[in-house]
Amino acid sequence: MTHNPIRPWRNIERRKSRQIHVGSVPVGGDAPISVQTMTNTVTTDIKGTIAQVTAAAEAGADIVRVSVPDEVSAKALKEIVRESPVPIVADIHFHYRRGIEAAEAGAACLRINPGNIGDEKRVREVIAAARDHGCSMRIGVNAGSLEKHLLEKYGEPCPEAMVESGLEHIRILEDNDFHEFKISVKASDVFLAAAAYQQLAEATDAPIHLGITEAGGLTSGTIKSAIGMGNLLWMGIGDTIRVSLSADPVEEVKVGYEILKSLGLRHRGVNIISCPSCARQGFDVIKTVEALETRLEHIKTPMSLSIIGCVVNGPGEALMTDVGFTGGGAGSGMVYLAGKASHKMSNDQMIDHIVEEVEKRAATIEAEAQAAE
Repeated sequence: MTHNPIRPWRNIERRKSRQIHVGSVPVGGDAPISVQTMTNTVTTDIKGTIAQVTAAAEAGADIVRVSVPDEVSAKALKEIVRESPVPIVADIHFHYRRGIEAAEAGAACLRINPGNIGDEKRVREVIAAARDHGCSMRIGVNAGSLEKHLLEKYGEPCPEAMVESGLEHIRILEDNDFHEFKISVKASDVFLAAAAYQQLAEATDAPIHLGITEAGGLTSGTIKSAIGMGNLLWMGIGDTIRVSLSADPVEEVKVGYEILKSLGLRHRGVNIISCPSCARQGFDVIKTVEALETRLEHIKTPMSLSIIGCVVNGPGEALMTDVGFTGGGAGSGMVYLAGKASHKMSNDQMIDHIVEEVEKRAATIEAEAQAAE
């Protein structure tokens, strides 16, 4: 759980799950909640796919998924896996042979969909390949591709049908003595996904892969994901997450981290606290924050920065952040360091100066952490 004895209302009691591994990344148990994304390049474009995987990893992705729709993609996967800085999950649909080929190509995990992977005999062959090559697996239930018998039983996609689909597939894996698996029950409907995940969390101790599938574009998808996933994470449900956006995979990673950072579940990079701006602002807050978000992307050290346009809330916010800037008058504002007013700085020099102060503070935090080891 997150532990804050001073502010217990900030604590999140994480659901107890067993731990598996996706390559070198632990998932479940007491492991940090990992962030995933998926490439949208054509997999046979090896160079382009590797570039996208690398960009996602640099943005903070712990795991990246790659679609394997055909045999030539499975062959390309081998080189992608070899060049990837993070574990690769092979996304498998419709043809079980692709799962076997992906395992042979070195995938760290196989994502299979119970609704379209085939009968139990074929699943057993995929399980054997996963075991032989050290792969974990993800049971990926999706409301849009449930098995026919479940749709006939329940009449429509519903939480009970999704969980039943997942549990049926868990039974197949466990009957074959395979336990290195995680599971998801995704839907584009936030209510349906949330209800399914809550039921799933009570029905199994398997690690849960969290996501609102086909959430939409950058803005609408971010909001839907934050509402659906945020509430589940707040309840302690979720061991690894993927934000599904019609956008660059790097944006999925950024949004995923912001959701986790807002709940105190992961800490990476600069958390910027900024006001929406108003007529009281002593400088252009919006343009300043946009510039700082770009200029500070290279900072990986967890730290906080407050950018507030005036003295109404600025000094109070600055007390709680590593570095702060509060707008004043006459073309300058106050710089705060470690919660204390430090010195004034002109507005026309503030961005460069704040970047320097953040870099210095990050270096200090890293040095203190190393000294404490």
